[in-house]
Formats: sequence, structure tokens, C-alpha cells
Amino acid sequence: MTISLWGALAGGAVGTVVLTNGLRIAQARGWTRMDIPLLLGTIFTDNRGRASAVGYAVHFANGLLFALGYYAIFKAVGHAGWAFGAILGVVHAALGGGVLVTVLLPAVNPRMGTPWSDAEETPILEPPGFLLVNYGRRTSIWTLVVHVAYGAIVGGFAAHLH
Repeated sequence: MTISLWGALAGGAVGTVVLTNGLRIAQARGWTRMDIPLLLGTIFTDNRGRASAVGYAVHFANGLLFALGYYAIFKAVGHAGWAFGAILGVVHAALGGGVLVTVLLPAVNPRMGTPWSDAEETPILEPPGFLLVNYGRRTSIWTLVVHVAYGAIVGGFAAHLH
């Protein structure tokens, strides 16, 4: 099977748009309070408008980097496709909700509270909590759904675009 790097990157671009818009729609519908661009952007600035713009760029770049990781896995196992990509999307969602956003983001974001924040500090962002539960009970579900979609798109593009 031919596995395309450019297909994986194209899938990463399309998948990131789908993932980001899916989370944005869920936020607008009141199904989650999580705003990933804001969470990422506030690492760099405390201006909320600027933070969102920066966060969208960072999230898009991360989507391309994750597509490279998916590509490496596809090459290592010699298979890519919609279904395998969707399975990797489950792993990706667990990694994102279990470690990246829960542990690493609070560690690098100076504007996010942590379990160790005290009255002397005034964080502007609530920490996400394990599997993002602090942003609403449905946040984990939507995070899983959109990451499965992302993975399926990256897998499908990597397998079928040459």
C-alpha cells in the first residue's frame, strides 16, 4: 500500500479545520465551555482577542504536526485508511484530554490555574481537569468525536491521495 506524506498533511489541514470547527460549534451550542484557541493563545498573550487568533494558528500548526505523527505510524505498520485513522483518533483524544491539555498546558500557560494556585495568584483560565471535565461533562465526548473525525480524515487522505 502506498502511504502519502502529502496526503497525510492535506488530511491534517482538512481534519484540523473539521476538528476546530466541531469544537467551536459544540461551544456555541453550550455543549462545552472549552475554547482550545483561547487556551493555546493565552500562553503567549493575556489579550483575549489576540490570544484567540494566535491560538487558532498554533492549533492549526499542531494539527499538521500530529498529521506527521499519524503518517509515521501509518508507515511503521504499512497501512493507512479511514478506519485505522479513526482508531488513532481515539488514542489522540485520550492523549490530548489525558496528558497534553490536562498536564502540559497548565504547566506552560502562565494564565491558567493549577491545583496549586493560591489566593495570591489570579489565573484567568480554569484548568481543564482530567479528561477535560472542568469544561463540562460533554466536553470529553465532543473531544473524542472530533478527534475520531480528524484521524479518519488523515488516514483516508494518506491512503488515497498520491
